[in-house]
Amino acid sequence: MLDILINFDFHQPKRFLFLCQYSNFFLYMELLGIDIGGSGIKGALVNAETGEMLTERFRIPTPESRKPDEMAQVIKQIVDHFDYSGPVGCGFPTIVKNGVCISPGNLHKSWVGVNIDELFTEATGREFTVVNDADAAGYASMNYGVGRGKQGLVIMITVGTGLGSGAFHNGELLANFELGQIPYKKYKKIEDWASSGAREREGLSYEKWAKRFNRFLKYVETIVAPDLIIVGGGISKKWHEFAHLIEIETDVVKAELMNHAGIIGAAISCLREQHHGHLS
Repeated sequence: MLDILINFDFHQPKRFLFLCQYSNFFLYMELLGIDIGGSGIKGALVNAETGEMLTERFRIPTPESRKPDEMAQVIKQIVDHFDYSGPVGCGFPTIVKNGVCISPGNLHKSWVGVNIDELFTEATGREFTVVNDADAAGYASMNYGVGRGKQGLVIMITVGTGLGSGAFHNGELLANFELGQIPYKKYKKIEDWASSGAREREGLSYEKWAKRFNRFLKYVETIVAPDLIIVGGGISKKWHEFAHLIEIETDVVKAELMNHAGIIGAAISCLREQHHGHLS
């Protein structure tokens, strides 16, 4: 049986704590979610029950070096901006295993082997839970968006500087399902050819880029045979420019939460995932 203790903070009457006996974890109804991208790092406060963003997102450009220490300082600036003291969930744009960066993705190679949870916890004085960014966006869509209640295999594709992907089977996360890392022709990974970043670098029209993206989706369809594909990330704001050019058998829909899914999903990830960075 779940025992819930409610403590009101009279200086912040809208903020209150639940103490869950089964987890010994203090859960803020308002959680800070941070979404790290190749071009920008964004954060906002999120209602953990409804998934609603309670503040405007606060964005700082990703440091050009894309190195750990410089990015950790940006994370601290975002936490300080919201004057936030609770646990933080963070979406990270590459493979994360037990809080550790496994692959650099579009970041600096020095990230490999870094315990991201611990780095951000030490930099901010707040407990962090860091997950793959597409997994975070998937959490948002599966809990508050178009994926809610969907059974079977659902693939979340986030299109930005790279191509992120998250997988859910009957609502349960299959972590680090990074389909954007598949090699393609002369490219080390297909995201270098079919991402929004590639479209911008090469000055492609949405029509020309959509042909590439459709090819990527065909590979996804062939390899994992999903029941539904959800497309999110910054490109989802331009859905009308390319949706009619997607020609695969699997249903493909736009993420209703669009570019906010990463922040929202990151916030709630700290309720679902294990912390690997702890305050001393």
